[in-house]
Amino acid sequence: MSAARRVDAVANHLHAAASVNAVDAAAYASDLRAMKMDIERFLDESNANPIMVRLAWHDAGTYDASKAHMPWPRAQGANGSIRHESELAHGANAGLVKAIGYLRPLKEKYARVSWADAIQLAGATAIEHAGGPRIPMRYGRADAEVGAMEGNLPDAEAPFGDGASDAATHLRNVFGRMGFNDREIVALSGAHTIGRAFKERSGTTNHGYGAKNGTKFTGCPYMNARADGKEGSIGMPGGASWTRRWLAFDNSYFHREKLTDEKDLIWLSTDDALVTDPGFAPHFKRYAHDQNAFFYDFSAAFAKLSELGSRFVVGASGIVL
Repeated sequence: MSAARRVDAVANHLHAAASVNAVDAAAYASDLRAMKMDIERFLDESNANPIMVRLAWHDAGTYDASKAHMPWPRAQGANGSIRHESELAHGANAGLVKAIGYLRPLKEKYARVSWADAIQLAGATAIEHAGGPRIPMRYGRADAEVGAMEGNLPDAEAPFGDGASDAATHLRNVFGRMGFNDREIVALSGAHTIGRAFKERSGTTNHGYGAKNGTKFTGCPYMNARADGKEGSIGMPGGASWTRRWLAFDNSYFHREKLTDEKDLIWLSTDDALVTDPGFAPHFKRYAHDQNAFFYDFSAAFAKLSELGSRFVVGASGIVL
């Protein structure tokens, strides 16, 4: 995009922000609550919790604090830009077009709710619905009208895009750019307790789409992997998970050393760095022994993540449900 088009885009953002600011905060909050209930019903039927968490993380995780002084949304972050085709086409976002498709009917139903809010609401609701902590979220974000630049999200394996020689350095480079410390990095990594990796998406596993390409934990279309014990369709079987019950948000991710069936679970170099690096390891061990500590730290870190680069234009400084 040319410099002139970027200036025009920023002007459009400011105009949109002024329009959103005129929205009655109470009516906006009412729509958010109704959307949350619809998301809960959708998750209960679809078990799409992991992809919704991934969508929220990938929208926010493009943030670059070094550009925070520039006109919004140059620093990128949680501004709904991931809905744009140009950003969905990034390699790190493979498969997330499905998540946008899931949200689109709800976004159309609750038109006044911004995409940025809908995405973060879906992520926070997915965590809570899966048995995880309630995230203290703030809403009222404006939407960016241009996609984020590629290259700000972390790589799972070497070679690392930032040139880091090891996984621990890479994690600190990427998350440090967003303002996170070692404890917050480990806490946020705990989101791997839910979800799967696919050969066709990240390429970090040989397990791909379909039952025959899954593991004993992911190959069956119907299985008991939820926190509430309900059985239900997992949608498309296949891929490899970090944990056995990969639809339950708990501290299982940190129990790696206790597992006896590691060959059926994925573990990346960026995961291993949390166990071996002297700065990360104490937090990893603490979360393995204390789920409440993990939930407390994760909740705070995810709330922080969800506001990176956001421009709050409803109410004085956003609204809390």
